[in-house]
Amino acid sequence: MNVYQSFLKQCLRTREVLFSTLLVLTLGGLSIAVGRQQLDRKHIEITEIDRYQKEHFARQVALHNDDLGLLLYYTKFAFFHRFQPLGGIAIGQSDINPAIKRLSIKTFEGQRFDTDLINPNNLHAGNLDLTFVVVFLFPLLIIVLTFNLVAEEIESGTWPLVMVQAKSPIRFVLTKLSVRMSVVFVLLLLLLFTAKIHLQIPFDAAFVTVALLYLLYLLFWFVLCFFVICFKKPSRTNALILLSNWLTLLILLPAVVNAYISHQYPVPEAMRTAIAQRDGYHVKWDTDKKETIEKFYKHYPQFTAYGYPTEGFNWLWYYAMQQMGDDDSATQQRALNEKIMRREKFSAQISSFLPNLHVQLSVNALAGTSLQQHLDYLTHAKAYHEELRLFFYPKIFDGVQADTIDWATLKPTFYAADPQTEPLKKCLPLVFLLALIGIATVPVAKQL
Repeated sequence: MNVYQSFLKQCLRTREVLFSTLLVLTLGGLSIAVGRQQLDRKHIEITEIDRYQKEHFARQVALHNDDLGLLLYYTKFAFFHRFQPLGGIAIGQSDINPAIKRLSIKTFEGQRFDTDLINPNNLHAGNLDLTFVVVFLFPLLIIVLTFNLVAEEIESGTWPLVMVQAKSPIRFVLTKLSVRMSVVFVLLLLLLFTAKIHLQIPFDAAFVTVALLYLLYLLFWFVLCFFVICFKKPSRTNALILLSNWLTLLILLPAVVNAYISHQYPVPEAMRTAIAQRDGYHVKWDTDKKETIEKFYKHYPQFTAYGYPTEGFNWLWYYAMQQMGDDDSATQQRALNEKIMRREKFSAQISSFLPNLHVQLSVNALAGTSLQQHLDYLTHAKAYHEELRLFFYPKIFDGVQADTIDWATLKPTFYAADPQTEPLKKCLPLVFLLALIGIATVPVAKQL
């Protein structure tokens, strides 16, 4: 026990180590506060939108009671993406993709990618979350703690004494390393405990899996640092090598992967979808009305009894035009979704070999803030939009009064992601990388 206490004092005696530890702890606490702010903002939005929607419906009914088609031109219905508390430590895609879509029954594709008004400078900087602190900053702390683990003994001239007095130089180095691991893991567990309490995260399988991913990721960096210091290079050389590894793994390789994905899977379909949707609707103003209505009846044959009113303006023709905006862009939209899914699949595959990407993508998926879950949200939003159309179309075409509809039943609707925990599957790539580096380290460590 005295040996551990001595090594702990030795580890924490330098200002650089103390400053680095306190800095990571402070940024970790700040990231939890940012996560709490994000969750509170979404909770306030949900609370306010419920009240606002009731007022919105009442105002529209008062203004357009005799013209339901005009009322629904202006009326919007809230559809939420409800995030789990775990989203407070892994903001993921939720800072750029809206958690609320306010949908009208007009063309859905024109509303699919509507987003909130956000300062682009804030988007460029991004939000600080605990996953960022763990993935990017904790490895730097580990490098600070370990880069001179052996080198300081050699440079101070005490390594020969260690060789003589220690029963095993490897055990001596591993003991010093274990002290530093204890400091880092206690710091991580402290932040996780704080996040659980402050963000009210349930102690469930998802939270345990996140904790395991964090621990395995940091263990990967400790093993990598141990591998480097076993070569007994000077301190500055170790620091340079380890910082180069940090830059390569966390900056260079993700940038290369992103560039490759952008080149290999370009998405011109995004622009084509927008153009097809706009043309599908707007050119119908100059198209024969009967032709537009016929296409509408092919999509909704249950409405054919309403006939072909072509004289003057009518809501059947207008909403048929809106439907054509979705129908005419359907092929491009399917191609866009397929391309995005291929991008996601490739990213998941390549992340198995890059621990930082794997942890980020896995934790985002567990928190319900991944791109895949946002796409699932959009899919459910489209289904909800279709429900609204099928509910209101007959009422519009029959010319019913707006006050005959029970608007109180049309409450804000929620979608909650149901992430697959799968702890073994998510932890396996990190375990494989750890084993790989561990096997490579054994022959090098024997040279100590």
